[in-house]
Amino acid sequence: MNTDELKKKLTPEEFHVTQEKGTEAPFSGKFLNHNEKGSYVCKVCGQILFPSDTKLDSSKLDWGLQGWPAFDQAAPGSIEYREDTSYGLVRTEVVCSNCKAHLGHIFEDDTDTGKHICANSCSLDFKGE
Repeated sequence: MNTDELKKKLTPEEFHVTQEKGTEAPFSGKFLNHNEKGSYVCKVCGQILFPSDTKLDSSKLDWGLQGWPAFDQAAPGSIEYREDTSYGLVRTEVVCSNCKAHLGHIFEDDTDTGKHICANSCSLDFKGE
């Protein structure tokens, strides 16, 4: 999809986050406290990204990371990692492997996998079972 098509498909916030590597405001996303069974999919292309059983309780994460949906793993082959040095930080960006939409970042923690993916709700859709 070209930029004009994406601007028609996505809200301004969705476009900013997925195409310009933005971040939605903490505690504002529709999937933060969402607990239905199904799959979280890419807002841009619809690729399955995160099965619902991989979603973490964000309230149990470090205080500064509690405001976004978090996952301890992704569907196999669904995401890619990229180095992000914006804002004077060194982080790992997470993007959709199909369309390269920005999803969020990965952080180390004390969960079972030792890491979690902090995603923006507006980069996701949900498909229930």
